[in-house]
Amino acid sequence: MSSTITMLGTGNAMCTRCYNTCFFLRTPSGKVLVDAGGGNGIFRQLYRAHISINDIHNLIITHVHTDHILGVIWLIRKISPLIYKGKYSGPLNIYCHDQAAHTLRVMCDLMLPSKISRAIDNTIIVRVVSNGETVRIDDTEYTFFDIASTKAKQYGFRAVLPGGTIVTCLGDEPYQQCSETYARENDWLLCEAFCLYRDRQQFNPYEKHHSTALDAGRLAQELNVKNLLLYHTEDRYLATRRPSYTAEAAQHFTGIIHVPDDLETVTLES
Repeated sequence: MSSTITMLGTGNAMCTRCYNTCFFLRTPSGKVLVDAGGGNGIFRQLYRAHISINDIHNLIITHVHTDHILGVIWLIRKISPLIYKGKYSGPLNIYCHDQAAHTLRVMCDLMLPSKISRAIDNTIIVRVVSNGETVRIDDTEYTFFDIASTKAKQYGFRAVLPGGTIVTCLGDEPYQQCSETYARENDWLLCEAFCLYRDRQQFNPYEKHHSTALDAGRLAQELNVKNLLLYHTEDRYLATRRPSYTAEAAQHFTGIIHVPDDLETVTLES
């Protein structure tokens, strides 16, 4: 069985024509959800992707921005009662840095019924990871690293899949030199591209601490990766996003470029 990534969402925080960026990584004997978008729309995306709630036992939170963490609250609200009723074989493991763990607990206390929020650290296990720490989740080793965000603390990760394929997720902010150790010469680089460089005056990516497809292509070439996957984009030009983002990134990057749509599954071959 090949490892795959299903993009449940590919859009930035303010998108309405596609869901916020989050994805489901499936390996021969492992399943990990990375972020959950900004609301209960995560249920719709999981349904459309034919991913059962019972498939979600490991979840990574990259950071606390609303378009990444609010969907996690909805998942906890859904899963905790299912565990209690014996309809979900727990626990649910949530991997995140210390600030995300604190925020998640506070939000659950404030937003969920006490009988659900009490599941945190009981049947909902929050596993705090540190910068540079490697954790084995099912059949894959994940090394978490601080991307040196200019906004909220954010972790990316480097995943060594069964068979040796290496996938690095850089989060949703511009690349910083401190991430080079984890990203250089990998098989796959998952990178944000807020908009096209030619549209920078329209979307103001740099003022919002984001990058363009052109920047991502240049970065992928410098890091000598094989495959570049772009996400966290604007949604105004969805109809032409794939060819236009691919063409712009290809001005610098000579490898393979992937610009997936929501619900698209990509096979992670080296």
